[in-house]
Amino acid sequence: MGKITVETCEIEGLKVITPQVFGDSRGYFVETYNKNDFVEAGITCEFVQDNQSASKRGVLRGLHFQKEFPQDKLVRCINGEVFDVAVDLRRDSKTFGKWFGVVLSAENKKQFFIPKGFAHGFLVLSDYAEFAYKCSDFYHPNDEGGLIWNDPDIGVEWPLQDGVELIFSDKDTKWGGIKEF
Repeated sequence: MGKITVETCEIEGLKVITPQVFGDSRGYFVETYNKNDFVEAGITCEFVQDNQSASKRGVLRGLHFQKEFPQDKLVRCINGEVFDVAVDLRRDSKTFGKWFGVVLSAENKKQFFIPKGFAHGFLVLSDYAEFAYKCSDFYHPNDEGGLIWNDPDIGVEWPLQDGVELIFSDKDTKWGGIKEF
């Protein structure tokens, strides 16, 4: 394969991608996206929107999805460290309702490909984090859906840190569970 290493996950469709990093005394260079490499890895979607967020330690964003306009996402942490999670919402999938999580950081430079049909969220583990992601469809505010972060039927094992209070948006505290989905 080209300049990326691709790890498949126990949930079909999810992929953890590690790009090749070229470092020297000046710093480093990394190609974060090359369509040819991604097509070779089986990721053929067209990305149409790039987003970036900044958050402090303890911020938990998610678990979000688009209902009628689902998105493939390619996510990475460009500053700091997050625990990133995808939950399978594909009703015909043998892993429906299962989750997978991976630590993404500026240091490890890993990326996480999440195809359509998944809810997505992340928890900031460092004092500060900047999170960037590519989407295969545009954001439609009236199409947003979500799952509550601590749904016992999903059972995400968030790496909660002693003494750190979780911080949520109002909407993220009001989502229902997967049974309501």
